Amino acid sequence: MSEQRSAIIVNSYFDGIWPFAAEYWKALWERTGAVEFVRIGGAEPVPIPKSSGSLRRLALLGVDLDLAGLAALPRLEEIGLGESELGEAVRAEAERRSIRIYRSTSEGYWGQSVAEFALGLSLAALRRIPQTHRQILSDLAPWDYSPPASGAGHGQRGSQFGDDPQFANGTIAGKRVRIVGAGNIGSRFASFCRMLGADVASWDPFAQEPGFHRAGARREWHLAELVRDAEIFAPMLPLTDTTRGLVTAALIDALPRGCLVVLVTRATICDMAAVRRRVLEGELALAADVFDVEPLALDDPLLGRDNVVHTPHNAGRTIHANEQFVQNIAGQFPPLAR
Repeated sequence: MSEQRSAIIVNSYFDGIWPFAAEYWKALWERTGAVEFVRIGGAEPVPIPKSSGSLRRLALLGVDLDLAGLAALPRLEEIGLGESELGEAVRAEAERRSIRIYRSTSEGYWGQSVAEFALGLSLAALRRIPQTHRQILSDLAPWDYSPPASGAGHGQRGSQFGDDPQFANGTIAGKRVRIVGAGNIGSRFASFCRMLGADVASWDPFAQEPGFHRAGARREWHLAELVRDAEIFAPMLPLTDTTRGLVTAALIDALPRGCLVVLVTRATICDMAAVRRRVLEGELALAADVFDVEPLALDDPLLGRDNVVHTPHNAGRTIHANEQFVQNIAGQFPPLAR
């Protein structure tokens, strides 16, 4: 029997926030040999793998490793960290032993999931899908839209007009979609909307030109110009000290009446007081997975409005995103020879 050279230790905490990720990592490594796979509870000490004498690579998922643990792995060459940290002394000893340490290099692992969710929110808001779904649970009126009699088709099922003309509605095709950010999420969302026939423009002073080209988005250099004619406005930046409040109240107030605002990254890159004011006054529609206060109180005035589609900050959490998180780390390990 060949020696066991790989081990994965996963904490129940990690399983809770990254379901299916540990199993995916195990499946990746099993392609080149047996893997020792250990699950521990939240308070359990980190065990020394049974294969410690032959172990060359180790994945720590939600668990840490101390100096004694590292010393018990004399042939260890590589460590992958998922939701784990190594203390300063352990890192110093790993460096002395030339043990390579791999971490996630970016948050791109959930770019596809969040961008697709943003597209779904946009479509749901334009076509009022959640609102009509909710209405027909208790009321037949949505089935019986009846315009003034005008011919043989009057009153027939399927002739109902379900859009709200006060706000951006109907198809994405032909819409002016304006996006703040051309990174992992913004560029994907731009490409989806462009594929569906929208006129897409993006603002991002840090993105390179090829990113706009691949997304099919026209580059806009000025935020004030970006908001001026938006029908769908999607701020899609991570929250940092420089992006907090970047979309100011003045920019929110410059959005055309009826514009749909899509929020899926972090709400407070916008002046949320201004967003709330215009949404509650019926001037803007909102499709949001993220908010200024989370969770929203059950009596929050944004909840249940006809011009709001809302979800509980879960755009990024998919099996695909969790697997991509693992791939981001595990892919840095060179393949083991068979």
